[in-house]
Amino acid sequence: MSQAQAKLRIDKWLWQARFFKTRSLAAKQVSGGHVRLNGNRVLKPAQSVSPGDVLTFPQGRIVRVVHIEALGTRRGPAPEAQMLYTDLTEKQDAQPKNPGFEGKGRPTKKDRRAIDLSRMPDS
Repeated sequence: MSQAQAKLRIDKWLWQARFFKTRSLAAKQVSGGHVRLNGNRVLKPAQSVSPGDVLTFPQGRIVRVVHIEALGTRRGPAPEAQMLYTDLTEKQDAQPKNPGFEGKGRPTKKDRRAIDLSRMPDS
């Protein structure tokens, strides 16, 4: 089978590329409709992917966009996994964990209010 015709299950590729710790977690993300393949939502973990496809999925608090460069044969070490894709994710500004509190002793009441406001979900 040539490289252009090679295909692999999407959940297996996400696991091999080390985006998810287990294959079942990857399958759960796909089944939940959280993964897009070339802009189209994928609902089945058995969906095939091949080199040249673009995947979009949430990971933690960021949305990852990756271009598949190759299909892996195993789940190897991280440097080997990083060779499987090109990361197209836009760099996001890192939010400070606790705004106003720099770790210098106990936060003031004003600092605690700012911390509480930063943790509230946006409505």
